[in-house]
Parts: sequence; C-alpha cells; structure tokens
Amino acid sequence: MIIDCHGHYTTAPESHNLWRKAQVTAYVANESAPRYPQISDDEIAESIESNQLRVLRERGADMTIFSPRASAMEPHVGDEAVSQLWSRVCNDLIGRVVALYPDAFIGVGQLPQSPGAGLEGSIKELERCVLELGFVGCNLNPDPSGGMWSGPPLTHRYWYPIYEKMVELDVPAMIHVSSSCNANFHATGAHYINADTTAFMQLIQGDLFADFPTLRFIIPHGGGAVPYHWGRYRGLADMLDKPPLAEHVMGNVYFDTCVYHQPGIDLLFEVIDRKNILFGSEMLGAVRGVDPETGNYFDDTKRYVDDIGLTSDQLAEVYEGNARRVYPRLDAALKGRG
Repeated sequence: MIIDCHGHYTTAPESHNLWRKAQVTAYVANESAPRYPQISDDEIAESIESNQLRVLRERGADMTIFSPRASAMEPHVGDEAVSQLWSRVCNDLIGRVVALYPDAFIGVGQLPQSPGAGLEGSIKELERCVLELGFVGCNLNPDPSGGMWSGPPLTHRYWYPIYEKMVELDVPAMIHVSSSCNANFHATGAHYINADTTAFMQLIQGDLFADFPTLRFIIPHGGGAVPYHWGRYRGLADMLDKPPLAEHVMGNVYFDTCVYHQPGIDLLFEVIDRKNILFGSEMLGAVRGVDPETGNYFDDTKRYVDDIGLTSDQLAEVYEGNARRVYPRLDAALKGRG
C-alpha cells in the first residue's frame, strides 16, 4: 500500500471559496457571516474525481491523508470566531470527502488558531475532528500571524494544552503554516520553508519531548532547509549543550518527501534516517507544473523515491509502514477494514 501523508483539498467547490470571501467581507463590515451554501455530493465528487483521485490513481498511490487547503487556513484573517467557523466548515467538507471515498482519503483537521488567542477552541475542534469525524491528526500552525512571527515558539508552555490533547487522542500534527501577509515572504516559496526550518530549530533549542515523550510532529516539504544543513543543526545542538539530534528530537519528528527534484530526494535519504521519512507529494498543491528537464510533474514524488534504489522492504517502510506508525489511528482504521 502507498500512503501519501500530505494532501490538501485545493480543488474545493467554488461555492465554498466564495462563502469564505463573503465571510471575511461580513467581518470587515461588522456583520454576521452568511449562511454556508449547500454543496451536493455530486459537486464534491466532480472536484475530487477529476483532480486528486485521478492523480492519486495515475501515479500509483492508494490513499492520501487529506486536510483543508493550507494556504486558505488564514488564521491571521478576522478574529478567533471567524477562524472557528471557517475551520469547522472546512473540516466538515473534508469529512464528506472521506465519507464518499473512504478507501482513498482519510482526514486531518484544520485548527481554529488566531493570533493572540488561546487554544481552547483548537482543542475542542481537534477533539471533534478525531472523535466525531474520524480524523487521524491535525495541522498545527506555528505562526498564526501569517509571517509576522508574533507568537511564542513551539516549545513555550502556551502550546502545552494542545499537546496534551494530542497525546490523549494519540494523534500527530503536521507543522504547517498558511498564507503570508508579509511581503518579504512568498507563501509557498519562502514562508513555508522558513517555517519548517524555524520549527525544527525551536525544537532543538527546547526540551519539549522530555515533557511529551510520545508527541509526534511531521515537518513537511522535506523538513525545509534542515537536511541540507544537517551539520549546522548537529553543531548547534552541541553548542547548546543538547543531546545528539537522534536522541533529542528525531524520536518524535518526521519529514515528508515533498521535495520536487531527484537530487533533493537523494539528499533527504542520505542524511535522514529512513524511519523518519514519510512519503508525501502535496500533489495539486504549491508546484503543479511539468519539469521541462524531465517531462514529468514536479510533484510526482513517487518517481523520485522509486529511483533511489531502495529494496522492496525499505520502500514499504517509506510508503506505508512509517505513516501507520506515526498515525496510529490510521493504522487502526486500516486494520479495521481487514
């Protein structure tokens, strides 16, 4: 089985996107949000079958761990109430996709974070997503301010309540920012990679996993700049009097394979232990075009992984085993299907 750990609903029905614009407009005008539109199963099917489901099958994968569009989470837009309503309708839409295509998708939730707000709403929504919608994890935004980095680092006790709930529910979080409102940082080309790298360094500086030894994070986009600068981070850990990275963070941190060229994937597997790598593509995401040098889609990451030269057992670990280990509720769901 091939499980893609990183997929977003980037092709949601247009009525969903238009409602979001109307919601924000209403907030700015100090008015109530309009009623959410009725979206039919046929509309969802059309948006999925000609896009994510088609590509999933064409590229030879079996299942995507699926969440709302990352760039549209926008916790910096509006206030906490706006974020709560937006997250709820987005998560409900993912739940409907999963209900229609349970063999191809399983859900991960968007949290209603908001700059300066507490995490009580996020905890409630995470619990709803897992216990009512059957989701297997969440996306946790380390910078709800949208590129301004006005909040505390991930090791700060501000975050502990959501970590406690994650541990209680036995679900991991993908550390994933949203769009950028800082003109210095292009969203997918800079802000995403900055955040991945920043999150890893924050984890080195702290001792979070001493307090939460079973907490699990997936840092996407191949871990940002981390694998390329692995020696730097090993050296910084030593200078900060921290244990070696294998002991300090890598028992709890995992990277995906959303790296869009062969040399990058080769480097990832040369530097990072295979047990810490989950297959992912983020297909129909940030980079959708065809690479003129290869004639293949940039985000067809299975091609790159297949060309590394791993054994069948090693490929099974990357394509399936690691995801089932990091997402225990996914493993339980698959076992329950026989």
